Order: sequence, then C-alpha cells, then structure tokens
Amino acid sequence: MQPLCPPDPAAMPTLATPFAQLDLIRQPEMANEPLQAFDAADEYLLAHLHEQGLGPDSRVLLLNDGFGALACSLAAHCRVTSSGDSHLGHLALQKNLARNGLAAERVNFVPASATAEGPFDWVLVRVPKTLALLEEQLIRLHGQLAPGARVIAGAMIKYLPRAAGDLLEQYIGPVQASLAVKKARLLTATPEARPAPVSPYPTRYQLDQPAIELLNHANVFCREGLDIGTRAFLPHLPKSLVPQRVADLGCGNGVLAIAFALGNPQAELTLVDESYMAVQSAEANWRAALGERPATFRAADGLADQPRDSLDLVLCNPPFHQQQVVGDFLAWRMFQQARAALVTGGELWIVGNRHLGYHAKLARLFRGVQQVAANPKFVVLKATK
Repeated sequence: MQPLCPPDPAAMPTLATPFAQLDLIRQPEMANEPLQAFDAADEYLLAHLHEQGLGPDSRVLLLNDGFGALACSLAAHCRVTSSGDSHLGHLALQKNLARNGLAAERVNFVPASATAEGPFDWVLVRVPKTLALLEEQLIRLHGQLAPGARVIAGAMIKYLPRAAGDLLEQYIGPVQASLAVKKARLLTATPEARPAPVSPYPTRYQLDQPAIELLNHANVFCREGLDIGTRAFLPHLPKSLVPQRVADLGCGNGVLAIAFALGNPQAELTLVDESYMAVQSAEANWRAALGERPATFRAADGLADQPRDSLDLVLCNPPFHQQQVVGDFLAWRMFQQARAALVTGGELWIVGNRHLGYHAKLARLFRGVQQVAANPKFVVLKATK
C-alpha cells in the first residue's frame, strides 16, 4: 500500500488550455498517483467556452468540478462560482488555486447542501456518478439563469448515460450533443421557460430496528433504503454505559451513529463525511431521532483534522470508490486516520465485503483484529489499537 505523502510535482501532467497552463493535484494526495486531476471532458468544455467567447464580467457556475480544473482555468478570466458535494473536491480546489498562484477569492465555492445564487450566463456541468445529484442541481437552476444563458454538460462517453441528457431536456430545454473528442462529449441545453419544478429530494425511508425514519438528500449513498453492509453491521454495534468519545467515519445519513447513540446514552458522537449532503442528512436525522442531544457534524477529509488520541471508538462502513474510481485507497486511509485518532486500547469497528480482505489490512495497523460477526457476503471486524 502506498504511503500517504505528496506526489512528485515533476511527475504530474499539466493542463494546457486557451485559458491557462496549470499544475493540478487530486485529493487525497498519494505517492506515485496514477490518476490526473483533469480529463478530456474538462479540456473539451474549456475549449468550447473559449470558442464561444467569454468576457471578464461573465458569470459562470461550475457544477461538480472534480478537483478544480475548470475553476482554476477560469479564475482569472471571469466571475466564477463552483458548487459540488465533495469536501475533498473543495480542498483540491483551494490547494490548486494556491499551487498556481491564484487568489482564493477568485472562486466562490458553494457546497451542494446549499443553492448557488445567480443569475449565471454560463453553467458548466461535469456529469456526476449519481444522477439524482444532477437532477437536484438542475432543479435548483430554475430562476438562476440570465437571459441567453447556456447550460453545457460534459463527460467522458463511458460515464455519460442517456438519462443525463433526458434530465437536461426535462429541466432546462432542448439538448444538442456534440461530436466526440478524445472520448469526451458535450451536451448543450438551451433554456426554455418552464414552471418551477418540484424536487423529489430529499427521500425518506423507515427502519424497524431501530424504529426511526431516515431522510436522505440527493447524493446520499443508498438513499432509497438501507444498504446491505450497514444492515449487517447494525445488530452488532457495541454497547456501553460508560461515557465514550465516538466517531462515525463516513457517516452517510448517520444511521450507525444514531443507532449507537440510542443504545449508549452517555456517548459523545462526532459524525463526519466528505459529502456535504450526507452531513446535512445526518444532522437532520440525528435531530429527528435524538432531539437536542449534543453531537458534532463535520464535512471533512475523514479524521485528518481530529486530534490524536482523542477518540475511544470509531465506527466505519468504508467506501470502495471515489467518483468512478474503484479501489481500497480511501478505506486504507480511513483506517490510518482512525488509528491516529484513537487512544491506546481504543477500537475501530468496521463492516466490509469478505473479498476485500480488510482483516489483513487492519492487522498491519492495529495490535489486535477480531471478527465480530459474518454472513456469506460481509464481515464485521473490531481492531484494537
């Protein structure tokens, strides 16, 4: 497993467009990073925008700008607002602005848990993996577009489903698809007057054990029902009557933290996720289930900012992908963060697919790893520092 240290700047590819030449990094930073912080869809969007002409007073909204490639390219040329649901994406934007000598105030960032306020002359959209997020973002554009505005979505063709164009047609107006360039394609929507749409988000579903209703904003993982990993984890959450400092790492809609808190009345909970919409959902669900019981809610890079030796217990259902990239690098990083944040004798409890081999990975970090429960698909593990 690669150590968590900054990549070699000399090895990073440069984004060269009509607007700028940039050195960009991804987040989280990894040594020998095999992936770059931009792709051909970013290049295509920027080339098209340059061809159309962009004045310094143009108001541009960027949606789901990955690691800030679009915002950094345009920061010196127009009025830029960027909105997305990834705290790691926001962190990358901040670092890449500084890395390229651009002032942070050149880009106004709005988390996806809020609405970016226009009017906007241009909206550039990177089509997200979760189409519900795209739908919610398009709904929120109602009333935010200037006369003559254009909405352009870009993606690599292999990640561009037909449904993305259907959503643009439904909420914005007629859509024209571009020719493919370097395996990327653009969809240009011409805004038409439409009645104000009603958002189907957030969604809600009911649990039996514990008996709670869970609210889920558009980009929450498994927003239509409890995911099977969490379902396998819930019956085995630890119980204690003594005060404990506990973090739900990658909290999603907060169900693990809420279920644990209901069975552990003295525990102090911190709920953290890199998705702004997840944290927004988790806080709403906590308040509905537990009222004003104190808790901390944080959109963050996992436990990177958590003081060392400050937690007694970490609960985690780790992710296995970042956007379209699948792998265990995020889970490994979360395990490292948990170990640093735990006191000696503290515990990390996780659920994971059997085939991912988390037992062996945890054994490299913790002095003891125990299987708490298992079914044919998932294992629940306890790792002790």
